[in-house]
Amino acid sequence: MGTIMKKFGSMLWVIATTILLSCITGISVQAAETAVIQKGIYVDTIDISGMTAEEAKETIAEYVASLEHTEITLRAGEGKSVSVTAADIGLIWKNQEVVEEACGYGVKGNVIQRYKAKKDLEHEKKVFNLEFDIDTAAAGALLNEKCSDFNIAAVNASLKREKEQFIIEEGQEGLEVEIQKSLQAIKEYINTDWDYQNCSIDLITKVEEPKGSAEELNKVKDVLGTFTTNYHTSGADRSANVANGCALINGATLYPGDSLSVYEMISPFTVENGYHMAGSYLNGMVVESLGGGICQVSTTLYNAVLRAELQVDERHNHSMIISYVDPSADAAIAGTSKDFKFTNSTDTPIYIEGITTPEKKITFTIYGVETRDSNRTVTYESEVLKKTVPEHEKIVADAAAPVGSINVQSVHIGYQARLWKVVTENGKEVSREEVNTSSYQAVPRTASVGIASADPAVTAAMQAAINSGSIDYVKGVIAQYKAATAVPTQAEVIAAQQAAEAAQAQAAAEAEAASTNTGTNENSDMNTEASTQ
Repeated sequence: MGTIMKKFGSMLWVIATTILLSCITGISVQAAETAVIQKGIYVDTIDISGMTAEEAKETIAEYVASLEHTEITLRAGEGKSVSVTAADIGLIWKNQEVVEEACGYGVKGNVIQRYKAKKDLEHEKKVFNLEFDIDTAAAGALLNEKCSDFNIAAVNASLKREKEQFIIEEGQEGLEVEIQKSLQAIKEYINTDWDYQNCSIDLITKVEEPKGSAEELNKVKDVLGTFTTNYHTSGADRSANVANGCALINGATLYPGDSLSVYEMISPFTVENGYHMAGSYLNGMVVESLGGGICQVSTTLYNAVLRAELQVDERHNHSMIISYVDPSADAAIAGTSKDFKFTNSTDTPIYIEGITTPEKKITFTIYGVETRDSNRTVTYESEVLKKTVPEHEKIVADAAAPVGSINVQSVHIGYQARLWKVVTENGKEVSREEVNTSSYQAVPRTASVGIASADPAVTAAMQAAINSGSIDYVKGVIAQYKAATAVPTQAEVIAAQQAAEAAQAQAAAEAEAASTNTGTNENSDMNTEASTQ
């Protein structure tokens, strides 16, 4: 009985205490949440007292939306700024869970915690922080678009050669906006310093120091390699292209480890960039294209690079043989598919001088600091491994060209060759290294003959002449046609075919000395190959 009375007494004490606290605080002992937010609760500057959770969320979302038109000036140094809006950077209300926290304030927790929160609200408001984020993808794209003009590439100290003297040109610092770090800076600003008014934010930039110093460049004075080719048989347009391409490369200064792409230096092949129409290879034929002759520029530079013993990164031979250097000593340019690239593999800067003369000679000279033994000599030898002389002529009927027109292309002998680097010391050969192997296609003497005519008989007669396989006979038929004499009969054509067979041996002999195409620029892409000459 005593034990029962003690338990009953304890229960009465708990009940009495609960009733007393309830009377004092006026707080219900019921654990259920209230339907609305307590008075005096704010999210940042927004009073959400008396609102339901849904109403509070809607109110805050509307407020954030109203901030989207706020102007933000992004700065990247003196005089470099761009104005955007909060919407442009994808302003986002990040901590939407804050509404649940606000709803639970003063109604969640034990009796003591609720009591304390209630009393605190009687004296001061409770402010929850409003946190933002940005759409990183959208903001990053915006910075890349709007701030790209802020980026300034560093200009390395360089050399200029005038009147056989070097002049040092000082470098300039570069500036680059660091996109990822700038995005983080924007996020931090809008969450810590932003007062929801128009504002300015400093982007994060880094300074790029230029390469080079006067001390380094003053050492550049030795000739490491030089080479000259001749283009005296070239016409005015091809000559102009060679001079233009040479001038675009002239003056390049490369620091140790720097690479040079000839295509990047001399392109684009446009009239605005100084180019003219000149002969180009196209599937075994010579056609007119902008930049014809530019491969003589890359080839001449290639040979200077070889003699300077710099690192060759990419080199291609032409599709057909050229005449101004030995086989395997050429370097073709064909858009992005064929380029000549090399790297300054020395420990000091190098300077590239390119000049052309009124006598139509092009010379590239590479200057640097000579560290090779004076008793050591480097030469290059071309070795022909195989030669293929076309035995027949090729005649193509051109239905779009009028009867009487003919375009004849010279024969190209096919070659397989390789280039050797030979090193001698004190006049004695100490090494022989294969530099490259090259294959040049054989192309017969080729003619494109027009057959378009309103008279079917004339077209048929011209086609019959083409079938003879003799370019010279076709020329004779064309001469007769132009002289308005009778078109040859079929019997005459057959007789001409027999004569043409006898002429083939003579043509093959002449082909040996007929490799007359000078200068190529293989401007090609995919399966179409063009080379300028």
